[in-house]
Amino acid sequence: MEERLQKIIAAAGFASRRKAEEIIAAGRVKVDGKTAVLGQKCDPQKCRIEIDGEILQFAENKVYYLLNKPKGYITTAKDERGRKTVLELLPQNRRIYPVGRLDRDTEGLLLLTDDGFLTAALLHPRREIEKTYQVSVTGAPTPETLKLLRNGVKLLPENCTTAPAKVKVLELGEDFSAVEITIHEGKNRQVRRMFAAAGHEVRSLKRVKFAFLTLAGVKRGEYRELTDEEVKKLYEMAGI
Repeated sequence: MEERLQKIIAAAGFASRRKAEEIIAAGRVKVDGKTAVLGQKCDPQKCRIEIDGEILQFAENKVYYLLNKPKGYITTAKDERGRKTVLELLPQNRRIYPVGRLDRDTEGLLLLTDDGFLTAALLHPRREIEKTYQVSVTGAPTPETLKLLRNGVKLLPENCTTAPAKVKVLELGEDFSAVEITIHEGKNRQVRRMFAAAGHEVRSLKRVKFAFLTLAGVKRGEYRELTDEEVKKLYEMAGI
């Protein structure tokens, strides 16, 4: 059955209908190898629909997991050294990949999917998708330290300054303190390096939020599938 192209794209969970219209108008969509036009109809069962060179796949053909990663697992599909990977905690019937990384000693919220298009869009620096962490650090951060973290910290060896972060003290103590920090960048071990540069060693690190998603209802080592509405919202945030 033929449908308007923007409706097909929206039904696939790729973008809202309005956003789909913009994508078509921008010449990013092809049907059977030819650039599509707004208002065009086709049968999704018979036509080959491509967006930016990627074949459109319906949302029900993709999987999206939210995992509460425990410590001791590395964020990769396979490890040559035989270490435990996050994929061991998920169903083994699909080739899925993490959306970004959490180091071995970091726990918390991690997304995994076989939707490479969405993964690339969410990780693109211009999207500035926020990630929130709860951090236990040595010592008591001073107001000056908090200001430094909020304004940006110089990291070596890149010799670059991090983007401004949102920082909130949860508990202040002489020996150890608990801090919440929200960043939108994805530099290697960034949060640990930011606190180290500010003079505080990270004792434990947990990601508690990715965009609008939280760990509510998901115990350590367990996972859940994202809802259709959550997937749609992620697409909207990714601008696709």
